[in-house]
Amino acid sequence: MTDDEDRTDVPRGDVGADPAAEFAGERARLVGLAYRMLGSVHDAEDVVQEAWLRLARQDRAGIANLAAWLTTVTSRLCLDRLRVVRAQRERYVGPWLPEPLVSTTPGPEETVEVDESLRLALLVVLERLTPEQRVAFVLHDVFDVPFDQVASVLATSDANARQLASRARRTVRDGAPPPALPPARQRAVVEPFLRAVLAGDLAGVVSALAPGVVLTSDGGGRVNAALRPVLGVDKVARFLVGLQRFATDADVEARTALVNGEVGVVVRVIPWPGSRTEAGVTVVVPRVGHDGLVHAVDVVRNPDKLTPLGAADA
Repeated sequence: MTDDEDRTDVPRGDVGADPAAEFAGERARLVGLAYRMLGSVHDAEDVVQEAWLRLARQDRAGIANLAAWLTTVTSRLCLDRLRVVRAQRERYVGPWLPEPLVSTTPGPEETVEVDESLRLALLVVLERLTPEQRVAFVLHDVFDVPFDQVASVLATSDANARQLASRARRTVRDGAPPPALPPARQRAVVEPFLRAVLAGDLAGVVSALAPGVVLTSDGGGRVNAALRPVLGVDKVARFLVGLQRFATDADVEARTALVNGEVGVVVRVIPWPGSRTEAGVTVVVPRVGHDGLVHAVDVVRNPDKLTPLGAADA
């Protein structure tokens, strides 16, 4: 069956007087659901737009619970998309990182706990799951969707839906990093770390890194990036300082920002005339441990993932 609106197991009943307004009220939740399933803002927005188009074609008088209906349809669309992108990501050039969610405006969110389900590190772990496991985990463990609805989305039994979520939970438990520090404590580490990188202070960068630190750089074959993770304090420090020195014939602007709820850095590079330095935007997320050291660094350079930050125009 290709059209979810024709399936009899989608929740049905009375939509209400203004489905467009109700959909607008659900849209942010649906995009958040789809982003956690797909790791791409662009794909998530496409899926939610398709859910709206299906709602517009639907006999809306037959929808009992609009939120449940939209959750079911959006999740099925995500499942279909996951099955396609899984093969595409096996051919991806270099390491794959999710499309980052960047907020450059400080706000009250910095005083609350980080949403663990949005962290880049967790989204990378979710890539290890099968599409069915990922959908089951996000629906049940993140959004508290009951297993009977999860089973409906996956066209399987309640028992199998529970098993898929359980297997996903074990993978996440084994691979996810420790809980994030509050943003204020992260910032106290990230800001001096950033200053050391920009100053080319190798000793300062080394002192901020934890033993066993790993740097992952995602260029997607579009821009220069490490094709394998960079391992160890010395190699990671030299890699970061080397990037700074490479951009000496360019204007470099670096500022901290919230990236998927964690404190990261947005770097913009504008080369001087005649320079060989690449223009563009880079998002860097140092993962700060409870010991006050940086245990991992995620570097997103693929311009396809940074379009909202102006990477396409850089």
